[in-house]
Formats: sequence, C-alpha cells, structure tokens
Amino acid sequence: MKKIGIFCSASENIDRMYFESACRIGKWIGETDRTLIYGGCSLGLMECLARSVKENGGKVIGVVPSKLEEKGTISQYIDEIIHVQNLSERKDVMAAQADILVALPGGIGTLDEIFHVMAAASIGYHHKKIIFYNEYGFYDELLHLLSTLEQKQFARQSFSNYYEVANTLDELKEKLR
Repeated sequence: MKKIGIFCSASENIDRMYFESACRIGKWIGETDRTLIYGGCSLGLMECLARSVKENGGKVIGVVPSKLEEKGTISQYIDEIIHVQNLSERKDVMAAQADILVALPGGIGTLDEIFHVMAAASIGYHHKKIIFYNEYGFYDELLHLLSTLEQKQFARQSFSNYYEVANTLDELKEKLR
C-alpha cells in the first residue's frame, strides 16, 4: 500500500488532539516512504498531514479543485498537483489514484467523500475500502447508523464490505501494510 488516499477536515477550529493524530499519521507515512494523496488544501488537518508527510520524507499529491485555486488555499507541501474542476472529480481521481483510502475526522466534505467511495464500491466501480480512523471514538455514531441501516434492510449487502475500522494508530498501520 504505497499510495494512501486520506479524506479529512480543513477546519482550523477543531480540538488539538485531532491535529496531533494527523501529524503522527503523516510522520509514519513519510518515514515509511509512502505517498499521501489528499485534497490539497492548506487548512486544518489537511495541511497538518501534508506538512508531516513532507517533513518526514514522504511524497504528497494534491488533487486540487478549481475553487481551491481561486481562493488561494493550496498547500505549499505538495510535490505533484492534479488539477480537477470540482469536488466530484476530486473524489473519483483520489479513489482511482490511491491504493487504499482512509477517513480521518472531518465534516460534511469528508462524509461526502466517504459515502461517494462506498457507494461506488457497492455497484462495482472499484473494490477499495475506506478505513475509518476512529481514534477517540470519532466515528462511533456513524458506524452505529450504518449498522442500523443494515438491520433495517437498507443495504443489499453488509456495509462492512466497503469499510474497516482502526481505533488506534497501531491498528491503522497494520491495515495499511
């Protein structure tokens, strides 16, 4: 698993513990000579992650929608930029380019990315899973909702076909090996 696609928050206003986690993950990606593929933004966990990967010897690929370019919020830590027109195209490019996809804590954009990738897998566009990085129980309620949807027969097959959960950095590293 050399190319790791990561979806995460671009918010600067979240708890510091999430930044610390993103930095630890980025450090591991860089030290193990892997490549980060992410949304290319210079804010929040996205920038923290890219900086940490880059500072620890890894490669960073940013998949940058035109609106980010217009706003001037492109990270300075990107080695390679893939220009896309919109968020939908960014999700498709990230899913195609990455060997595996990880969801760190994030907001509505991250949820959109998660569900886009899972829905595409559910109808056969790819066979990649999302790994929910559930440190601090961030995704507990979402995982419970997915379980409820299954129990109420709103899934043709188990959603676990499309995701895995890592509750610690060690668990995440193991799933990314």
